[in-house]
Amino acid sequence: MALQAGIVGLPNVGKSTLFNAITRTQNAQAANYPFCTIDPNVGVVTVPDSRLEPLREISNTNVVIPATIEFVDIAGLVAGASSGEGLGNKFLSHIREVDAIVQVVRCFEDEDVHHVSGTVDPVRDIDVINTELVLADLESVEKRISRQSKQAKRGDKEAQLEMPILEKLLPLLNEGKPAYLCEMTKEELAVAKHFQLLTQKPVIFACNVKDDDLADADNNPFVQQVREYAAKTLNCEAIVISAQIESDLVDLSEEDAKAFLTDLGVDESGTGLLIRATYHLLGLRTYFTAGEQEVRAWTIRSGDTAPKAAGVIHGDFERGFIKAETVAYDALIECGSVAVAREKGVYRIEGKEYVVADGDVLHFRFNV
Repeated sequence: MALQAGIVGLPNVGKSTLFNAITRTQNAQAANYPFCTIDPNVGVVTVPDSRLEPLREISNTNVVIPATIEFVDIAGLVAGASSGEGLGNKFLSHIREVDAIVQVVRCFEDEDVHHVSGTVDPVRDIDVINTELVLADLESVEKRISRQSKQAKRGDKEAQLEMPILEKLLPLLNEGKPAYLCEMTKEELAVAKHFQLLTQKPVIFACNVKDDDLADADNNPFVQQVREYAAKTLNCEAIVISAQIESDLVDLSEEDAKAFLTDLGVDESGTGLLIRATYHLLGLRTYFTAGEQEVRAWTIRSGDTAPKAAGVIHGDFERGFIKAETVAYDALIECGSVAVAREKGVYRIEGKEYVVADGDVLHFRFNV
């Protein structure tokens, strides 16, 4: 399930440094000048999950395979991108290809790192990017309305289905608001998906702070501004990270990294929080298979039924699905083993209609 999150932002906000840290690679150039990332870099990222180790102990195995998602490092945007300024057209086409947006926002002062606008103002920076995405969507919606209104009058059913949704989106975009704020039914969302609007994609903000500000980030005025603006105006989440700290952690062992973070007064790496939040932002959930051979985290979409979940392992599992043996993660850990879970009645047999919950430990019965 290759869903991708695109890392975007103005030039020099720490996008490529963050990408390098998240993917534990040095694929993206990190230089202090605009457009150092010309083509999008793609990295497969492990989703940190504290549930894997307890499952490994219960299963008595040394093989653990975590869930993954893909991040794409996209070139920095400047004002006027929707009109082709900078790398505008390329930037917008790369965003169109991803499933969610991680917008990195600079929340630190540093005279040595040039800001494209000359001063640090995270809310202004957010608006610059949002405005460009909204303008691109507005042009797209206006063109579609012009085309589909004629088709609708001719009796074209698809056009008649699209027109009310397009007319609902138009005033919202004219107000400078993203398309995802438009209230739609499931059916309308399914139709709107074909419009491929940039602002229909879910968004999360990564507030990039200096290393010595991370432990006290809640009191950082820039972070406070972003959190308030993200929640009240854009109805989305903001996570605090320090791209420079994450970069410093890249070459450290897990133990040394923990010690380094402890010295800074931080419990967990900001990238761990960001990766998990992005995973959920993409509508993804995790179920597990656990045995002596391996413990493995499998990725499904929220709301997937047991046969769909089985199909992630192999198509034959979905086609020949009979039943799913399942136990909730918390119940299994409390019991200490599958045998005890069976005895206590928390190990269940579920059918084709069962909606898999995040954290379910599953074993499928199938026949092909």
